[in-house]
Amino acid sequence: MIKNHLINRDIAIVAYGETKIERRSGKTVFEFAADVMEQILSRCGLKPADIDGFATNVSHSESANQYATTYMCDALGLTPRFMHVSDHGGGSGLACISRGAMAIQAGMCETVLVLGADAPTTSWNGKNLGYRPEFWDPTGIQGPAGAFGLLMHRYMAQYDLKFEALGKLAVSQREGAVLNENALESLRKPITIDDYLNSRPVSSPMRLLDAVMFADGGNGVLMMSTERARALGFKKIVHPIAYSEIVNFNGHEAQPDITETGFSVVGPEVLDKAGLAARDIRMFHPYDDFLIAMMLQLEQIGFCKHGEGSDFLLGTDVTWRGSLPINTGGGQISAGQVGLASGLTNLVEAVRQIFGEAGARQVADASNALVTGIGVIPYGGTWSVSTAMVLEQGQ
Repeated sequence: MIKNHLINRDIAIVAYGETKIERRSGKTVFEFAADVMEQILSRCGLKPADIDGFATNVSHSESANQYATTYMCDALGLTPRFMHVSDHGGGSGLACISRGAMAIQAGMCETVLVLGADAPTTSWNGKNLGYRPEFWDPTGIQGPAGAFGLLMHRYMAQYDLKFEALGKLAVSQREGAVLNENALESLRKPITIDDYLNSRPVSSPMRLLDAVMFADGGNGVLMMSTERARALGFKKIVHPIAYSEIVNFNGHEAQPDITETGFSVVGPEVLDKAGLAARDIRMFHPYDDFLIAMMLQLEQIGFCKHGEGSDFLLGTDVTWRGSLPINTGGGQISAGQVGLASGLTNLVEAVRQIFGEAGARQVADASNALVTGIGVIPYGGTWSVSTAMVLEQGQ
């Protein structure tokens, strides 16, 4: 765990880029990455030679190549003095930003490109195995949906889970996806709570609309010191002011409670380091491979008490117009999960909102945001990686 890690306001995110999300695109991760970098450089007026730091995720489609990150630099024409690759799964995006920030603070580089790209529906090399492969593919629970089905059953044994609340969350996120031109085209259609309740079971009690759809795409941000950003004349900046992570939560316990996650540690901690309470958060952009994961995060970060997530959602407007906007671009569930690059999807939307560039779904007073990441699912447990970051609008 990076305990009480505070990034402060000396780091600035100055630009973002995001491709359209596609299925069976036929493209490589290098093509998506090049698209993202071109968007960012065009926005900034910079050149590849101006980037001397690079951080990225591993990918499902290129994971067989242990030097994929070095080849990515070659493909993009980069010569970094600092390079980092994260295998935090869906927590990789925030982990990369934190490492990039530390590299800038340590004087290792000046300008870091944090980039995510993956194309799992074009080429799949990922495996959910761990050290107990007999419980995973091709037998047993067969992947994340089975694991989260077990988690939902456990939650229902402890607390009152109201499926209408999860349905409301699904409907609200879909509303954002309809207004998001980069969202997967097949998901840019409104749904109702009845659509959610009537969607087919995939891993009881989980329904189809509880889960993400794998897709191809890329996203990223450019970061540098605040001093450098101001010297270069950037008018819009976002500060990552606090970050916390934990890996293999409760790993010392043989039979941990799988409804207790790492967000019970990193959620309150990151808010404390940012000097905020949950009620002060203007937007929440949680990692959302499954709806139940979002409810657990709401409870354990402190938006409501344990077991009260259903009532909280039913009593709160979580659309982009509401008191707590959640995943205003549709999140991964309604925009598409771009493989292991998905850890930046919600972060990029948060930056877009703080920049005031979200168009028809723009949040009023988008002054700060809490973004999270989760990753890696061991058999019979909750997710292993929990990351949380607070973003703040620069003055």
